[in-house]
Amino acid sequence: MHLDHVSFAVGAKGLGGTTAELGQLLGAEFLDGGAHPRFGTRNMILPLQNRQYLEVVEVLDHPAADKAAFGQAVRARRDAGGGWLGWCVSVDDMTEVEHRMGRHAVPGNRRRPDGYNLEWRQIGTSGMKADPQLPFVIQWEKDPAEHPSQMASTGITLTALDIAGDPQRLADYLGEPAIEALEDIEVRWVAPHGTPGILAAEFSTPSGDVRI
Repeated sequence: MHLDHVSFAVGAKGLGGTTAELGQLLGAEFLDGGAHPRFGTRNMILPLQNRQYLEVVEVLDHPAADKAAFGQAVRARRDAGGGWLGWCVSVDDMTEVEHRMGRHAVPGNRRRPDGYNLEWRQIGTSGMKADPQLPFVIQWEKDPAEHPSQMASTGITLTALDIAGDPQRLADYLGEPAIEALEDIEVRWVAPHGTPGILAAEFSTPSGDVRI
């Protein structure tokens, strides 16, 4: 498993305002990722080092958002004011994850502004919606050169996460210790006093460290 990306849901400022604010903090410009037709959402992304990226996502006025767990989660976070939504790990083979969770992964896609149709399979968004300390899992189905982290070079690295939750709960869910999925990222676990999940993320940028 590999930490693939972290997701931040827009609030009242919308997609443009949120990415402008985060981009100013990080000293980089977000790229238009496109819409997720199956989930009723769309995103803008910031490529990071280590084949990772930061996603800022908003819910659309689309029937899919009412049915898909990811769209429901984005809407709920938006209505709560926006902020960190969750995180995603990638795998090369989804079979073991499907067996562990007792269901099949669902297809996902988004068509980038350049016309390229990015495709993947994912599982666990319902778990993330119910318990945001838990990641969802993705298996990319396109050339690794098309991974969102490869769209640009920003020189920005995700270095640490503060997560309200329980590492043992995460290990039970993933089937392996969280440290193996999170690799070199420092994780500071905080006992939840409300909704669990990501509380803050730290990035190393060419201009210095940034905490969001």
